[in-house]
Amino acid sequence: MELEDLPGVGPATAEKLKTAGYDIQKIAASSPHELSEVAGMGVETAKKIINASRDSLEMGFEKASDILEKRKNIGRITTGSKKLDELLGGGIETMSITEFYGRFGSGKSQVCFQLAVNVQRPKDDGGLEGNVLWIDTESTFRPDRVAQMAEAVDLDPNQILENIFVAKAINSDHQIVLAEKADEMIKEKNIKLIVVDSLTAHFRSDYAGRGALGERQQKLNKHIHILQKLADKHNLAVVITNQVMDNPGILFGDPTTPIGGNVLGHAATYRIYLRKSRDDKRVARLVDSPCLPDNETVFRVKPEGIRD
Repeated sequence: MELEDLPGVGPATAEKLKTAGYDIQKIAASSPHELSEVAGMGVETAKKIINASRDSLEMGFEKASDILEKRKNIGRITTGSKKLDELLGGGIETMSITEFYGRFGSGKSQVCFQLAVNVQRPKDDGGLEGNVLWIDTESTFRPDRVAQMAEAVDLDPNQILENIFVAKAINSDHQIVLAEKADEMIKEKNIKLIVVDSLTAHFRSDYAGRGALGERQQKLNKHIHILQKLADKHNLAVVITNQVMDNPGILFGDPTTPIGGNVLGHAATYRIYLRKSRDDKRVARLVDSPCLPDNETVFRVKPEGIRD
């Protein structure tokens, strides 16, 4: 079924929807107000279009056994450290969002650089034979560091860098649009890993103060759900990094708290807290996972990359 087949959708409206990245599935999952804003139509017309798209799709329940069958297709990317892989149940999982949070210098970007190299390796070597989409929000992407990590595992650094597609987000709205427009590129370029480093930086600066908190969380929620849809649809891994703050309410123990509140806490499949230890050592603690126990391990950030 094409967009033009939906009642009330002419060529001009269909073009607007396609430009905004909407297909039948996305329309079916939209709200009438969202659709009316995007396509410049009345809310009642939007409701009819949404209902028609839902009728054309099978949007019911599916058997748990079918879901189990789908999960057999899940791939994993090695982090470069066996201990860190074990903490994550075998590496970074596709169809999931993995969040690394911690203070400056805790190794968040370093892990992402290593994953951008490793995802391109063969499947029997801890990779997915796929490429990378990188959304850079803090100007922290360093191609020379990626090249250094590639050389350490005897890969051609130029070829590795050719397969990493970087976009610099100028603000939170631009960041959301980059994720929304990623669909076509994912298919064309065989993308198997999306990195957003960092997810919350722009939202934090664009929506400062308590008065803007509600709108910030709403936008953040929309953004993270777009990323999850991409992960599910294309069987790829999404890795996000997150900034932290000190929670003044915590009097004993570590007051470090990730930005993003409950919206991000519920959306990320795996949450890993990174902190600096002595020399090149980093401590990784698995804070949240749907299927793994809370645990922690130590890994190293060496000149050649992430190692045990």
